[in-house]
Amino acid sequence: MTELPSHLKRYVVTQDYSRYTPVDHAVWRYILRQLRSYLSQHAHPCYLDGLKKTGISIDRIPSIADISQHIEKFGWRAIPVSGFIPPAAFMELQALGFLPIASDMRTLQHMMYTPAPDIVHEAAGHAPILVDPDFAAYLKAYAQVARKAIISHQDMAQYDAIRVLSDLKEHPASTPAQIQVAEQHLNEVTRGITHISEAARLGRMNWWTAEYGLIGSLEDPRIFGAGLLSSVGEARGCLRPEVKKLPLTIACVDYAYDITEPQPQLFVTPSFENLQAVLEELADTMAFRMGGTSGLEKAQTAQTVNTVELDSGLQIGGKLVRWIPAHSGAQPSGHRVAYLQFEGPTQLAFGGHELAGQGVKHHALGFGTPIGFLQGHAGNSLANFDDHALGTLGVRMGQPARLMFESGAVVEGRVQGWLRSPNGRLLVLSFQECTVTLGDKILFQPEWGTFDMGVGANVVSVYGGPPDRESYGLTADFEARRVPPKIYSATETRTFEIYKILQDLREASATDATRLASTLTQALETVEREAPHEWLLKLEALELAERLPSPPPWQARVRQDLENIAESNAELRAPIEDGLRLVSVVS
Repeated sequence: MTELPSHLKRYVVTQDYSRYTPVDHAVWRYILRQLRSYLSQHAHPCYLDGLKKTGISIDRIPSIADISQHIEKFGWRAIPVSGFIPPAAFMELQALGFLPIASDMRTLQHMMYTPAPDIVHEAAGHAPILVDPDFAAYLKAYAQVARKAIISHQDMAQYDAIRVLSDLKEHPASTPAQIQVAEQHLNEVTRGITHISEAARLGRMNWWTAEYGLIGSLEDPRIFGAGLLSSVGEARGCLRPEVKKLPLTIACVDYAYDITEPQPQLFVTPSFENLQAVLEELADTMAFRMGGTSGLEKAQTAQTVNTVELDSGLQIGGKLVRWIPAHSGAQPSGHRVAYLQFEGPTQLAFGGHELAGQGVKHHALGFGTPIGFLQGHAGNSLANFDDHALGTLGVRMGQPARLMFESGAVVEGRVQGWLRSPNGRLLVLSFQECTVTLGDKILFQPEWGTFDMGVGANVVSVYGGPPDRESYGLTADFEARRVPPKIYSATETRTFEIYKILQDLREASATDATRLASTLTQALETVEREAPHEWLLKLEALELAERLPSPPPWQARVRQDLENIAESNAELRAPIEDGLRLVSVVS
Protein backbone atom coordinates (compact mmCIF):
# COMPACT_ATOMS: atom_id res chain seq x y z
CA MET A 1 0.00 0.00 0.00
CA THR A 2 0.98 3.64 -0.44
CA GLU A 3 3.13 5.02 2.35
CA LEU A 4 2.01 8.18 4.09
CA PRO A 5 3.69 11.24 2.49
CA SER A 6 5.74 13.31 4.91
CA HIS A 7 3.58 16.43 4.52
CA LEU A 8 0.59 14.43 5.83
CA LYS A 9 2.41 12.97 8.83
CA ARG A 10 1.87 16.20 10.78
CA TYR A 11 -1.77 15.22 11.29
CA VAL A 12 -1.07 11.82 12.80
CA VAL A 13 -1.17 11.57 16.58
CA THR A 14 -0.57 8.76 19.02
CA GLN A 15 -3.74 7.14 20.29
CA ASP A 16 -2.91 7.31 23.98
CA TYR A 17 -5.25 4.60 25.19
CA SER A 18 -4.53 5.46 28.83
CA ARG A 19 -6.28 8.82 28.33
CA TYR A 20 -9.65 7.11 27.93
CA THR A 21 -11.42 7.12 31.26
CA PRO A 22 -13.83 4.40 32.49
CA VAL A 23 -16.60 6.92 31.74
CA ASP A 24 -15.37 7.13 28.13
CA HIS A 25 -15.61 3.36 27.78
CA ALA A 26 -19.07 3.35 29.38
CA VAL A 27 -20.26 6.04 26.95
CA TRP A 28 -18.84 4.09 24.00
CA ARG A 29 -20.55 0.91 25.18
CA TYR A 30 -23.91 2.63 25.67
CA ILE A 31 -23.81 4.20 22.19
CA LEU A 32 -22.72 1.01 20.43
CA ARG A 33 -25.38 -1.08 22.15
CA GLN A 34 -28.07 1.37 21.10
CA LEU A 35 -26.75 1.64 17.56
CA ARG A 36 -26.47 -2.12 17.11
CA SER A 37 -30.03 -2.61 18.34
CA TYR A 38 -31.61 0.01 16.07
CA LEU A 39 -29.36 -0.26 13.05
CA SER A 40 -29.75 -4.03 12.79
CA GLN A 41 -33.15 -3.21 11.30
CA HIS A 42 -32.55 0.15 9.62
CA ALA A 43 -28.96 0.32 8.33
CA HIS A 44 -27.53 -1.03 5.11
CA PRO A 45 -27.02 -4.81 5.58
CA CYS A 46 -23.23 -4.45 5.46
CA TYR A 47 -23.18 -2.34 8.66
CA LEU A 48 -23.37 -5.08 11.32
CA ASP A 49 -21.12 -7.29 9.25
CA GLY A 50 -18.73 -4.35 8.97
CA LEU A 51 -18.57 -3.92 12.75
CA LYS A 52 -17.32 -7.49 13.05
CA LYS A 53 -14.95 -7.35 10.10
CA THR A 54 -13.34 -4.10 11.26
CA GLY A 55 -12.68 -5.50 14.74
CA ILE A 56 -14.84 -2.95 16.52
CA SER A 57 -15.86 -4.08 19.99
CA ILE A 58 -19.10 -3.11 21.68
CA ASP A 59 -17.68 -2.99 25.21
CA ARG A 60 -14.51 -0.93 24.80
CA ILE A 61 -13.20 1.93 22.71
CA PRO A 62 -11.28 0.25 19.90
CA SER A 63 -7.59 0.47 19.14
CA ILE A 64 -7.15 2.36 15.87
CA ALA A 65 -4.11 0.21 15.08
CA ASP A 66 -6.34 -2.86 15.43
CA ILE A 67 -8.96 -1.35 13.13
CA SER A 68 -6.20 -0.61 10.62
CA GLN A 69 -5.08 -4.24 10.60
CA HIS A 70 -8.65 -5.36 9.92
CA ILE A 71 -9.43 -2.90 7.12
CA GLU A 72 -6.16 -3.58 5.30
CA LYS A 73 -8.01 -6.59 3.91
CA PHE A 74 -10.28 -4.12 2.13
CA GLY A 75 -7.49 -1.87 0.79
CA TRP A 76 -7.50 0.73 3.58
CA ARG A 77 -5.51 1.70 6.62
CA ALA A 78 -6.63 3.72 9.65
CA ILE A 79 -4.59 6.47 11.27
CA PRO A 80 -5.34 8.41 14.48
CA VAL A 81 -5.79 12.18 14.18
CA SER A 82 -6.82 14.92 16.60
CA GLY A 83 -10.22 16.55 16.09
CA PHE A 84 -10.81 18.48 12.88
CA ILE A 85 -8.16 18.31 10.20
CA PRO A 86 -8.30 20.57 7.13
CA PRO A 87 -10.56 19.31 4.33
CA ALA A 88 -7.67 19.27 1.83
CA ALA A 89 -5.60 17.02 4.09
CA PHE A 90 -8.58 14.78 4.88
CA MET A 91 -9.31 14.27 1.18
CA GLU A 92 -5.70 13.57 0.29
CA LEU A 93 -5.51 10.96 3.04
CA GLN A 94 -8.70 9.25 1.82
CA ALA A 95 -7.53 9.37 -1.78
CA LEU A 96 -4.42 7.46 -0.69
CA GLY A 97 -6.50 4.85 1.16
CA PHE A 98 -6.01 6.17 4.71
CA LEU A 99 -9.09 6.55 6.92
CA PRO A 100 -8.43 9.37 9.42
CA ILE A 101 -10.02 8.48 12.78
CA ALA A 102 -10.32 11.19 15.41
CA SER A 103 -8.90 9.59 18.53
CA ASP A 104 -10.86 11.90 20.86
CA MET A 105 -13.96 10.56 22.65
CA ARG A 106 -17.17 12.53 23.14
CA THR A 107 -18.24 13.37 26.68
CA LEU A 108 -21.18 11.91 28.56
CA GLN A 109 -22.92 15.29 28.21
CA HIS A 110 -22.70 14.98 24.40
CA MET A 111 -23.37 11.27 24.22
CA MET A 112 -26.18 11.47 21.67
CA TYR A 113 -24.43 13.91 19.33
CA THR A 114 -21.18 15.86 19.25
CA PRO A 115 -20.31 18.59 16.75
CA ALA A 116 -16.62 17.63 16.95
CA PRO A 117 -15.11 14.60 15.18
CA ASP A 118 -14.62 11.71 17.56
CA ILE A 119 -13.84 8.01 17.53
CA VAL A 120 -17.52 7.05 17.64
CA HIS A 121 -18.23 8.92 14.41
CA GLU A 122 -15.09 7.87 12.57
CA ALA A 123 -14.71 4.28 13.78
CA ALA A 124 -18.30 3.16 14.33
CA GLY A 125 -19.66 5.36 11.52
CA HIS A 126 -17.23 5.29 8.60
CA ALA A 127 -15.16 2.14 9.05
CA PRO A 128 -17.90 -0.54 8.91
CA ILE A 129 -19.26 0.58 5.52
CA LEU A 130 -15.78 0.25 3.96
CA VAL A 131 -16.33 -3.51 3.78
CA ASP A 132 -18.68 -2.88 0.85
CA PRO A 133 -16.37 -2.69 -2.21
CA ASP A 134 -18.65 -0.36 -4.20
CA PHE A 135 -18.89 2.16 -1.37
CA ALA A 136 -15.15 1.94 -0.67
CA ALA A 137 -14.46 2.61 -4.36
CA TYR A 138 -16.80 5.60 -4.29
CA LEU A 139 -15.09 7.05 -1.21
CA LYS A 140 -11.66 6.89 -2.83
CA ALA A 141 -13.00 8.30 -6.11
CA TYR A 142 -14.74 11.09 -4.22
CA ALA A 143 -11.53 11.95 -2.40
CA GLN A 144 -9.61 12.08 -5.70
CA VAL A 145 -12.14 14.56 -7.08
CA ALA A 146 -12.49 16.57 -3.87
CA ARG A 147 -8.74 17.10 -3.50
CA LYS A 148 -8.85 18.87 -6.88
CA ALA A 149 -11.65 21.22 -5.77
CA ILE A 150 -10.86 24.91 -5.48
CA ILE A 151 -11.38 26.09 -1.92
CA SER A 152 -11.96 29.78 -1.24
CA HIS A 153 -10.63 31.99 1.53
CA GLN A 154 -14.25 32.27 2.70
CA ASP A 155 -14.45 28.46 2.99
CA MET A 156 -11.32 28.48 5.12
CA ALA A 157 -12.73 31.17 7.42
CA GLN A 158 -15.94 29.16 7.85
CA TYR A 159 -14.03 25.91 8.47
CA ASP A 160 -11.93 27.62 11.14
CA ALA A 161 -15.03 29.10 12.82
CA ILE A 162 -16.78 25.70 12.84
CA ARG A 163 -13.70 24.02 14.29
CA VAL A 164 -13.41 26.57 17.11
CA LEU A 165 -17.13 26.32 17.96
CA SER A 166 -17.13 22.51 17.88
CA ASP A 167 -14.07 22.27 20.11
CA LEU A 168 -15.61 24.69 22.60
CA LYS A 169 -18.91 22.82 22.70
CA GLU A 170 -17.18 19.53 23.37
CA HIS A 171 -14.68 20.79 25.94
CA PRO A 172 -16.13 20.62 29.49
CA ALA A 173 -14.22 23.72 30.65
CA SER A 174 -15.86 25.99 28.06
CA THR A 175 -18.22 28.68 29.34
CA PRO A 176 -21.60 29.62 27.82
CA ALA A 177 -20.18 33.07 27.05
CA GLN A 178 -17.30 31.58 25.03
CA ILE A 179 -19.69 29.37 23.09
CA GLN A 180 -22.00 32.30 22.38
CA VAL A 181 -19.13 34.41 21.02
CA ALA A 182 -18.01 31.52 18.79
CA GLU A 183 -21.57 30.99 17.51
CA GLN A 184 -21.90 34.68 16.67
CA HIS A 185 -18.58 34.60 14.84
CA LEU A 186 -19.64 31.56 12.80
CA ASN A 187 -22.92 33.25 11.87
CA GLU A 188 -21.05 36.38 10.76
CA VAL A 189 -18.60 34.37 8.66
CA THR A 190 -21.41 32.36 7.07
CA ARG A 191 -23.39 35.50 6.22
CA GLY A 192 -20.27 36.90 4.57
CA ILE A 193 -19.94 34.08 2.05
CA THR A 194 -20.54 35.58 -1.38
CA HIS A 195 -20.23 32.53 -3.62
CA ILE A 196 -20.41 28.75 -3.41
CA SER A 197 -16.98 27.35 -4.24
CA GLU A 198 -16.17 23.97 -5.73
CA ALA A 199 -14.99 22.78 -2.33
CA ALA A 200 -18.30 23.83 -0.78
CA ARG A 201 -20.24 21.94 -3.47
CA LEU A 202 -18.10 18.83 -2.91
CA GLY A 203 -18.62 19.26 0.83
CA ARG A 204 -22.37 19.20 0.30
CA MET A 205 -22.16 16.03 -1.74
CA ASN A 206 -20.10 14.39 0.99
CA TRP A 207 -22.65 15.49 3.58
CA TRP A 208 -25.62 14.09 1.67
CA THR A 209 -23.83 10.79 0.88
CA ALA A 210 -20.99 9.59 3.13
CA GLU A 211 -22.27 11.52 6.16
CA TYR A 212 -26.08 11.61 5.88
CA GLY A 213 -26.83 9.27 3.00
CA LEU A 214 -29.69 6.81 2.66
CA ILE A 215 -29.82 3.88 0.24
CA GLY A 216 -32.58 1.82 -1.31
CA SER A 217 -36.07 2.97 -2.22
CA LEU A 218 -37.66 6.31 -1.34
CA GLU A 219 -40.42 4.44 0.47
CA ASP A 220 -38.16 2.20 2.58
CA PRO A 221 -34.57 3.48 2.64
CA ARG A 222 -31.69 2.18 4.75
CA ILE A 223 -28.98 4.22 6.48
CA PHE A 224 -25.35 4.26 5.33
CA GLY A 225 -24.08 7.78 6.18
CA ALA A 226 -21.61 7.90 9.08
CA GLY A 227 -23.26 10.93 10.68
CA LEU A 228 -26.45 8.90 11.04
CA LEU A 229 -24.73 5.62 11.89
CA SER A 230 -22.93 7.24 14.82
CA SER A 231 -25.85 9.13 16.36
CA VAL A 232 -28.71 7.24 17.98
CA GLY A 233 -31.02 10.24 17.94
CA GLU A 234 -30.36 11.19 14.33
CA ALA A 235 -30.54 7.57 13.16
CA ARG A 236 -34.05 7.33 14.58
CA GLY A 237 -35.18 10.76 13.49
CA CYS A 238 -33.98 10.55 9.89
CA LEU A 239 -36.48 7.88 8.84
CA ARG A 240 -39.54 9.70 10.14
CA PRO A 241 -42.09 10.81 7.51
CA GLU A 242 -41.54 14.51 8.24
CA VAL A 243 -37.98 14.22 6.88
CA LYS A 244 -38.40 14.54 3.13
CA LYS A 245 -36.68 11.82 1.06
CA LEU A 246 -35.35 12.90 -2.33
CA PRO A 247 -33.62 10.84 -5.03
CA LEU A 248 -29.89 11.49 -5.10
CA THR A 249 -28.84 13.51 -8.15
CA ILE A 250 -26.28 16.22 -8.78
CA ALA A 251 -28.94 18.64 -7.51
CA CYS A 252 -27.99 17.64 -3.94
CA VAL A 253 -25.11 20.14 -4.09
CA ASP A 254 -27.66 22.95 -4.30
CA TYR A 255 -28.84 22.12 -0.78
CA ALA A 256 -26.96 23.73 2.09
CA TYR A 257 -26.88 22.07 5.51
CA ASP A 258 -26.72 23.21 9.12
CA ILE A 259 -24.59 21.02 11.37
CA THR A 260 -26.45 22.24 14.46
CA GLU A 261 -29.96 21.29 13.28
CA PRO A 262 -31.74 18.11 12.12
CA GLN A 263 -31.85 17.99 8.33
CA PRO A 264 -35.25 18.74 6.74
CA GLN A 265 -34.47 16.47 3.79
CA LEU A 266 -32.17 13.57 2.99
CA PHE A 267 -31.14 12.01 -0.30
CA VAL A 268 -31.59 8.37 -1.25
CA THR A 269 -29.31 6.58 -3.71
CA PRO A 270 -30.67 3.37 -5.23
CA SER A 271 -27.20 1.78 -4.99
CA PHE A 272 -23.60 2.54 -4.10
CA GLU A 273 -22.74 2.36 -7.81
CA ASN A 274 -25.05 5.33 -8.42
CA LEU A 275 -22.87 7.43 -6.10
CA GLN A 276 -20.03 7.21 -8.61
CA ALA A 277 -22.29 8.20 -11.48
CA VAL A 278 -23.44 11.36 -9.66
CA LEU A 279 -19.84 12.12 -8.67
CA GLU A 280 -18.70 11.91 -12.28
CA GLU A 281 -21.45 14.30 -13.35
CA LEU A 282 -20.31 16.77 -10.70
CA ALA A 283 -16.63 16.35 -11.62
CA ASP A 284 -17.41 17.28 -15.24
CA THR A 285 -18.48 20.75 -14.05
CA MET A 286 -15.23 21.41 -12.16
CA ALA A 287 -12.24 23.50 -13.19
CA PHE A 288 -9.78 20.62 -13.08
CA ARG A 289 -11.62 19.07 -16.03
CA MET A 290 -12.90 22.19 -17.76
CA GLY A 291 -9.79 24.39 -17.52
CA GLY A 292 -10.00 27.51 -19.66
CA THR A 293 -11.19 30.92 -18.61
CA SER A 294 -13.94 29.55 -16.36
CA GLY A 295 -11.31 27.73 -14.31
CA LEU A 296 -9.18 30.87 -14.05
CA GLU A 297 -12.18 32.85 -12.85
CA LYS A 298 -12.79 30.33 -10.06
CA ALA A 299 -9.14 30.44 -8.97
CA GLN A 300 -9.02 34.23 -9.00
CA THR A 301 -12.24 34.51 -6.99
CA ALA A 302 -11.02 31.96 -4.43
CA GLN A 303 -7.96 34.03 -3.40
CA THR A 304 -6.19 30.84 -2.31
CA VAL A 305 -3.24 28.84 -3.61
CA ASN A 306 -4.27 26.85 -6.69
CA THR A 307 -2.62 25.22 -9.69
CA VAL A 308 -3.02 26.31 -13.31
CA GLU A 309 -1.88 23.61 -15.75
CA LEU A 310 -1.00 24.43 -19.35
CA ASP A 311 -1.20 22.17 -22.39
CA SER A 312 2.59 21.74 -22.25
CA GLY A 313 2.19 20.02 -18.87
CA LEU A 314 3.65 22.98 -16.97
CA GLN A 315 1.93 23.42 -13.60
CA ILE A 316 1.94 26.85 -11.99
CA GLY A 317 1.01 26.85 -8.30
CA GLY A 318 0.22 30.05 -6.43
CA LYS A 319 -2.42 32.66 -5.81
CA LEU A 320 -3.79 33.78 -9.18
CA VAL A 321 -4.63 37.49 -8.89
CA ARG A 322 -5.10 38.44 -12.53
CA TRP A 323 -5.41 37.00 -15.98
CA ILE A 324 -5.56 39.09 -19.13
CA PRO A 325 -7.80 37.88 -21.96
CA ALA A 326 -6.47 37.89 -25.51
CA HIS A 327 -8.00 40.10 -28.15
CA SER A 328 -11.47 38.94 -29.13
CA GLY A 329 -11.29 36.44 -31.96
CA ALA A 330 -7.51 36.17 -31.81
CA GLN A 331 -7.60 32.57 -30.56
CA PRO A 332 -10.12 29.73 -30.50
CA SER A 333 -12.72 29.46 -27.73
CA GLY A 334 -11.18 28.24 -24.50
CA HIS A 335 -7.71 29.60 -25.43
CA ARG A 336 -8.48 33.29 -25.01
CA VAL A 337 -5.81 34.06 -22.40
CA ALA A 338 -2.86 36.38 -22.99
CA TYR A 339 -1.22 36.60 -19.57
CA LEU A 340 -1.32 35.01 -16.12
CA GLN A 341 -0.27 36.82 -12.96
CA PHE A 342 0.32 35.16 -9.58
CA GLU A 343 0.95 36.88 -6.27
CA GLY A 344 3.23 35.71 -3.46
CA PRO A 345 5.10 32.36 -3.33
CA THR A 346 4.67 30.53 -6.62
CA GLN A 347 5.92 27.18 -7.82
CA LEU A 348 6.53 25.73 -11.29
CA ALA A 349 6.19 21.98 -11.61
CA PHE A 350 5.64 19.10 -13.99
CA GLY A 351 3.82 15.89 -13.14
CA GLY A 352 3.37 17.02 -9.56
CA HIS A 353 7.10 17.55 -9.01
CA GLU A 354 8.72 20.96 -8.64
CA LEU A 355 11.07 21.95 -11.44
CA ALA A 356 14.70 22.52 -10.46
CA GLY A 357 15.25 26.12 -9.41
CA GLN A 358 11.57 27.03 -9.91
CA GLY A 359 10.25 26.85 -6.34
CA VAL A 360 8.79 29.35 -3.92
CA LYS A 361 12.20 30.76 -2.93
CA HIS A 362 12.93 31.71 -6.53
CA HIS A 363 9.39 33.01 -7.10
CA ALA A 364 8.80 34.34 -3.60
CA LEU A 365 7.09 37.54 -4.75
CA GLY A 366 4.98 36.09 -7.52
CA PHE A 367 5.11 34.95 -11.12
CA GLY A 368 3.72 36.14 -14.44
CA THR A 369 3.83 34.76 -17.95
CA PRO A 370 2.22 35.23 -21.36
CA ILE A 371 0.61 32.15 -22.87
CA GLY A 372 -0.88 31.38 -26.25
CA PHE A 373 0.38 30.82 -29.80
CA LEU A 374 3.20 32.78 -31.37
CA GLN A 375 2.41 34.93 -34.37
CA GLY A 376 2.68 32.85 -37.52
CA HIS A 377 2.44 29.59 -35.59
CA ALA A 378 -1.28 29.29 -34.84
CA GLY A 379 -2.19 25.80 -33.75
CA ASN A 380 1.41 24.82 -33.01
CA SER A 381 2.28 25.31 -29.35
CA LEU A 382 5.76 26.54 -28.51
CA ALA A 383 5.95 23.52 -26.22
CA ASN A 384 6.39 21.34 -29.32
CA PHE A 385 9.50 23.20 -30.56
CA ASP A 386 12.76 21.26 -30.34
CA ASP A 387 16.13 23.02 -30.07
CA HIS A 388 16.45 23.34 -33.84
CA ALA A 389 12.96 24.84 -34.15
CA LEU A 390 13.76 27.29 -31.35
CA GLY A 391 16.79 28.36 -33.36
CA THR A 392 14.58 29.25 -36.31
CA LEU A 393 12.78 31.65 -33.96
CA GLY A 394 16.09 33.22 -32.97
CA VAL A 395 16.03 31.54 -29.55
CA ARG A 396 19.68 30.56 -28.96
CA MET A 397 21.58 30.26 -25.70
CA GLY A 398 23.09 33.60 -24.65
CA GLN A 399 21.64 35.44 -27.64
CA PRO A 400 18.96 38.17 -27.75
CA ALA A 401 15.52 37.01 -28.86
CA ARG A 402 12.12 38.52 -29.48
CA LEU A 403 8.91 36.50 -29.26
CA MET A 404 5.59 37.93 -30.43
CA PHE A 405 2.33 36.27 -29.43
CA GLU A 406 -0.94 36.35 -31.34
CA SER A 407 -2.43 38.11 -28.30
CA GLY A 408 -0.07 41.04 -28.78
CA ALA A 409 2.22 40.12 -25.90
CA VAL A 410 5.93 40.61 -26.63
CA VAL A 411 8.88 39.05 -24.77
CA GLU A 412 12.28 40.54 -25.57
CA GLY A 413 15.53 39.64 -23.81
CA ARG A 414 18.73 37.59 -23.74
CA VAL A 415 18.14 33.83 -23.62
CA GLN A 416 19.52 32.34 -20.42
CA GLY A 417 18.29 28.77 -20.86
CA TRP A 418 15.27 26.51 -20.92
CA LEU A 419 13.72 23.53 -19.18
CA ARG A 420 12.04 20.57 -20.83
CA SER A 421 9.83 17.78 -19.52
CA PRO A 422 11.09 14.16 -19.58
CA ASN A 423 9.17 13.68 -22.84
CA GLY A 424 10.99 16.61 -24.43
CA ARG A 425 8.27 19.26 -24.33
CA LEU A 426 9.41 22.81 -23.65
CA LEU A 427 8.20 24.06 -20.25
CA VAL A 428 10.17 27.20 -19.33
CA LEU A 429 12.24 29.76 -21.25
CA SER A 430 14.45 32.00 -19.10
CA PHE A 431 15.64 35.47 -20.12
CA GLN A 432 17.99 38.12 -18.76
CA GLU A 433 17.62 41.86 -19.50
CA CYS A 434 14.02 41.11 -20.37
CA THR A 435 11.01 43.30 -21.10
CA VAL A 436 7.48 41.94 -21.43
CA THR A 437 4.71 44.12 -22.84
CA LEU A 438 1.10 43.72 -23.91
CA GLY A 439 -0.10 46.73 -25.83
CA ASP A 440 0.75 49.74 -23.70
CA LYS A 441 1.12 47.62 -20.52
CA ILE A 442 4.62 46.86 -19.23
CA LEU A 443 4.39 43.48 -17.51
CA PHE A 444 8.07 42.86 -16.76
CA GLN A 445 11.14 45.08 -16.70
CA PRO A 446 14.88 44.22 -16.93
CA GLU A 447 15.71 45.50 -13.44
CA TRP A 448 13.38 42.90 -11.91
CA GLY A 449 15.91 40.15 -12.67
CA THR A 450 15.47 36.86 -14.50
CA PHE A 451 12.22 36.39 -16.40
CA ASP A 452 11.06 32.77 -16.49
CA MET A 453 8.43 32.41 -19.18
CA GLY A 454 6.00 29.56 -18.76
CA VAL A 455 5.39 27.78 -22.04
CA GLY A 456 1.89 26.79 -23.06
CA ALA A 457 -0.82 27.68 -25.54
CA ASN A 458 -3.88 27.23 -23.33
CA VAL A 459 -5.12 26.35 -19.85
CA VAL A 460 -6.20 22.71 -19.69
CA SER A 461 -6.84 22.41 -15.95
CA VAL A 462 -7.19 24.48 -12.79
CA TYR A 463 -7.35 22.82 -9.38
CA GLY A 464 -6.94 23.41 -5.68
CA GLY A 465 -3.61 23.59 -3.89
CA PRO A 466 -0.03 23.69 -5.23
CA PRO A 467 1.13 20.95 -7.64
CA ASP A 468 3.94 19.75 -5.33
CA ARG A 469 2.68 20.39 -1.80
CA GLU A 470 5.70 18.69 -0.28
CA SER A 471 8.07 21.25 -1.81
CA TYR A 472 5.72 24.22 -1.72
CA GLY A 473 5.38 24.15 2.09
CA LEU A 474 2.51 24.85 4.45
CA THR A 475 -0.51 26.68 3.07
CA ALA A 476 -3.47 28.15 4.95
CA ASP A 477 -5.68 25.20 3.99
CA PHE A 478 -3.24 22.68 5.46
CA GLU A 479 -2.56 23.75 9.04
CA ALA A 480 -2.36 21.04 11.70
CA ARG A 481 -3.87 21.71 15.12
CA ARG A 482 -4.41 19.62 18.20
CA VAL A 483 -7.32 19.21 20.61
CA PRO A 484 -5.89 20.00 24.09
CA PRO A 485 -6.06 17.18 26.66
CA LYS A 486 -8.86 17.39 29.22
CA ILE A 487 -8.07 18.19 32.83
CA TYR A 488 -10.25 16.46 35.42
CA SER A 489 -11.24 17.53 38.92
CA ALA A 490 -10.84 15.37 42.03
CA THR A 491 -14.59 14.70 42.00
CA GLU A 492 -14.48 13.53 38.37
CA THR A 493 -11.49 11.32 39.09
CA ARG A 494 -13.36 9.69 41.97
CA THR A 495 -16.35 9.09 39.68
CA PHE A 496 -14.03 7.37 37.20
CA GLU A 497 -12.98 4.98 39.96
CA ILE A 498 -16.59 3.95 40.52
CA TYR A 499 -17.12 3.38 36.80
CA LYS A 500 -13.96 1.26 36.79
CA ILE A 501 -15.37 -1.01 39.49
CA LEU A 502 -18.44 -1.74 37.36
CA GLN A 503 -16.32 -2.10 34.23
CA ASP A 504 -14.12 -4.71 35.92
CA LEU A 505 -17.19 -6.60 37.13
CA ARG A 506 -18.67 -6.68 33.65
CA GLU A 507 -15.43 -7.78 31.99
CA ALA A 508 -14.66 -10.54 34.50
CA SER A 509 -14.82 -13.76 32.52
CA ALA A 510 -16.28 -15.75 35.39
CA THR A 511 -17.51 -14.32 38.67
CA ASP A 512 -19.08 -16.16 41.60
CA ALA A 513 -22.73 -15.05 41.87
CA THR A 514 -22.49 -14.41 45.60
CA ARG A 515 -19.34 -12.33 45.19
CA LEU A 516 -20.85 -10.45 42.25
CA ALA A 517 -23.96 -9.64 44.28
CA SER A 518 -21.90 -8.42 47.24
CA THR A 519 -19.46 -6.32 45.16
CA LEU A 520 -22.27 -4.90 43.07
CA THR A 521 -24.26 -3.91 46.15
CA GLN A 522 -21.22 -2.16 47.65
CA ALA A 523 -20.54 -0.36 44.36
CA LEU A 524 -24.15 0.78 44.13
CA GLU A 525 -24.05 2.12 47.69
CA THR A 526 -20.99 4.17 46.67
CA VAL A 527 -22.84 5.44 43.62
CA GLU A 528 -25.88 6.51 45.65
CA ARG A 529 -23.66 8.15 48.24
CA GLU A 530 -21.12 9.91 46.03
CA ALA A 531 -22.67 10.16 42.54
CA PRO A 532 -26.48 9.93 42.83
CA HIS A 533 -27.06 11.74 39.54
CA GLU A 534 -24.75 9.50 37.46
CA TRP A 535 -27.55 7.78 35.59
CA LEU A 536 -25.19 5.74 33.40
CA LEU A 537 -23.62 4.16 36.49
CA LYS A 538 -27.04 3.09 37.73
CA LEU A 539 -27.93 1.76 34.30
CA GLU A 540 -24.77 -0.34 34.21
CA ALA A 541 -25.56 -1.66 37.70
CA LEU A 542 -28.97 -2.81 36.46
CA GLU A 543 -27.36 -4.57 33.49
CA LEU A 544 -24.95 -6.40 35.80
CA ALA A 545 -27.84 -7.40 38.05
CA GLU A 546 -29.22 -9.42 35.13
CA ARG A 547 -26.34 -11.86 35.70
CA LEU A 548 -27.56 -12.72 39.18
CA PRO A 549 -29.74 -15.81 39.68
CA SER A 550 -32.39 -13.75 41.46
CA PRO A 551 -33.21 -10.00 41.46
CA PRO A 552 -31.26 -8.07 44.11
CA PRO A 553 -33.32 -6.08 46.67
CA TRP A 554 -32.18 -2.74 45.24
CA GLN A 555 -33.07 -3.47 41.60
CA ALA A 556 -36.58 -1.96 41.66
CA ARG A 557 -35.35 1.09 43.60
CA VAL A 558 -32.57 1.84 41.09
CA ARG A 559 -34.96 1.47 38.17
CA GLN A 560 -37.34 3.90 39.85
CA ASP A 561 -34.44 6.34 40.44
CA LEU A 562 -33.67 6.28 36.75
CA GLU A 563 -37.29 6.83 35.80
CA ASN A 564 -37.43 9.78 38.19
CA ILE A 565 -34.32 11.33 36.65
CA ALA A 566 -35.83 10.86 33.20
CA GLU A 567 -39.08 12.47 34.30
CA SER A 568 -37.34 15.53 35.75
CA ASN A 569 -34.76 16.03 32.97
CA ALA A 570 -36.09 16.26 29.41
CA GLU A 571 -32.61 15.94 27.88
CA LEU A 572 -31.97 12.65 29.67
CA ARG A 573 -35.41 11.15 29.14
CA ALA A 574 -34.68 9.51 25.78
CA PRO A 575 -31.22 8.08 26.61
CA ILE A 576 -32.43 6.68 29.95
CA GLU A 577 -35.57 5.12 28.46
CA ASP A 578 -33.51 3.69 25.58
CA GLY A 579 -31.02 2.29 28.07
CA LEU A 580 -33.69 0.65 30.20
CA ARG A 581 -35.08 -1.09 27.11
CA LEU A 582 -31.75 -2.85 26.58
CA VAL A 583 -30.95 -3.70 30.20
CA SER A 584 -31.66 -7.40 29.75
CA VAL A 585 -30.04 -7.68 26.31
CA VAL A 586 -26.75 -9.58 26.45
CA SER A 587 -23.85 -7.91 24.61
